[in-house]
Amino acid sequence: MIELRQLTKRFARHTAVDALSLTVRPGEVLGFLGPNGAGKSTTMKMLTGFLAPTSGTALIQGFDIQTQTRQAQRLIGYLPEGAPCYEDMRVGAFLGFIAEVRGYRGEEQRRRVARVVEQLELDRVLGQTIDTLSKGFKRRVGLAQAILHDPQVLILDEPTDGLDPNQKHQVRELIRGLAADKIVIISTHILEEVGALCSRAVVIANGRLVADDTPLALERRSRYHQAVTLVSDEALDSEALRALPGVAGIERNAREHSLTLLAAPGQVIYPQVSELIRQRGWAVRELDVERGRLDEVFRNLTRGEAA
Repeated sequence: MIELRQLTKRFARHTAVDALSLTVRPGEVLGFLGPNGAGKSTTMKMLTGFLAPTSGTALIQGFDIQTQTRQAQRLIGYLPEGAPCYEDMRVGAFLGFIAEVRGYRGEEQRRRVARVVEQLELDRVLGQTIDTLSKGFKRRVGLAQAILHDPQVLILDEPTDGLDPNQKHQVRELIRGLAADKIVIISTHILEEVGALCSRAVVIANGRLVADDTPLALERRSRYHQAVTLVSDEALDSEALRALPGVAGIERNAREHSLTLLAAPGQVIYPQVSELIRQRGWAVRELDVERGRLDEVFRNLTRGEAA
């Protein structure tokens, strides 16, 4: 378990993280969200022992990161922002060095390096120096060193930054597999990542906690929750649609003959919309129900807080 207890960091007159408290349990994949400057990376640096808090503390599986730093860090796999590595080292030598630093020797060292090389598909770049790698491969090398010792806690800052769609899918599948018996915290600005990976999402703004819920529950806060979007081959009778029970409003979309019907809070409007389409015989090509828009909820939660 990870516990943040009133974790606070001040730089001169600026408070980067403001009395942040939360608990994360094994099996959870926590999405850590916030606008630029909200305090995400600062929190992660304190959580991993690379930055001392001004006040408060964090416990990693019961070990205080300030007073029991070495014991806590042994349990952590950390992928920092930018995935810094020794750029003049070759990939294979770098991973071997990390394994040695972690205390592995001989066959065990070779086995662990081979495992992460296979997981991250690094075979073809093992002989290259890290400074010659693409941004995506550097990210994969950074993730490989983070999971090499099979840590109980994974703290990942922008783990899919710079990866192409296929690589993103691969890394997400890897994280899902690792999350079964670990604690995983992912800092990201990619909201798609939260829905794809996370069982829980925490939003901070100005260093303060402003939301802590499941991604689905956060989507339900959106005014587009249960909204219905129609795309037709012909103009639709918007007044007839507006008059349906539970419809709170209508938005016209950029696509021709496309409307989004907003549902009143707590209302489900799809059956009424579908029945009206049937009665009128409209040629509707698309009819979609939305879960909600996380980006809208994020903006509402953090608006005016990131200054």
